[in-house]
Amino acid sequence: MAGLASLPALILCISFVGFTAFAQQSGIPVDQAVFMTGIVWALPAKLILVNSISTGASLLTAFLAVTLSSIRMMPMVAALVPELKGPRTRTLPLLLVSHLVAVTAWVMAMERVPHVPRERRVIYFAGLGVALTGSCMLIVGLLYDSVAEFPPLVAGSLFFLTPVYFLASIWSSGKQRVIHVALVTGLLLGPLCTLLAPEFDLLIAGIGGGTLAWALDYAYRRHRGSVSETEAAVAGEEGP
Repeated sequence: MAGLASLPALILCISFVGFTAFAQQSGIPVDQAVFMTGIVWALPAKLILVNSISTGASLLTAFLAVTLSSIRMMPMVAALVPELKGPRTRTLPLLLVSHLVAVTAWVMAMERVPHVPRERRVIYFAGLGVALTGSCMLIVGLLYDSVAEFPPLVAGSLFFLTPVYFLASIWSSGKQRVIHVALVTGLLLGPLCTLLAPEFDLLIAGIGGGTLAWALDYAYRRHRGSVSETEAAVAGEEGP
């Protein structure tokens, strides 16, 4: 719970002040806004859900939109769970704490759990995730009536803190060159994809940028002679 006294947690809480204003201005009741904070959790998914409700989208459309937005959490869970799992860790606790995985909790956990004894990592992440989630639910509930007068520009600026923090955290914690290349490539492709295919811009920029980054990094390492036999086989190359 001490993780609440950190810059990432502060940025997350400020971002949820913006979400509270958005939910209030969209006509979402306070109890539903608090509930979706704990259940849907990830901020982009909640924004999509609130927008779907306010525009009168069907239940199926809202479900698919939120699901597609949340698929990005799957590789984050796949990266974190092996770090949490110990020799005697049961599956059920891992499934329960996986629900708490979102950008801020994931970044903080990936930086901190290597310094926690392995047999205590699940309970550590549970405490961190519950503290972050509970704090954001409390913010939404307490500030719901106070943010009605927020200008849209202020609410939007508060939203924007989370992706800025996420990019900065991934850049600073990235141990491999390909991560930095993927971030830069995705950022450069984003505006272009928005102009050419606005309905699929994030999907194209994400998959295209990541694939291009891998190809560039692979070509560079192959030129330097540092490509492993496994990577060469996956890429369709013959081993030595």
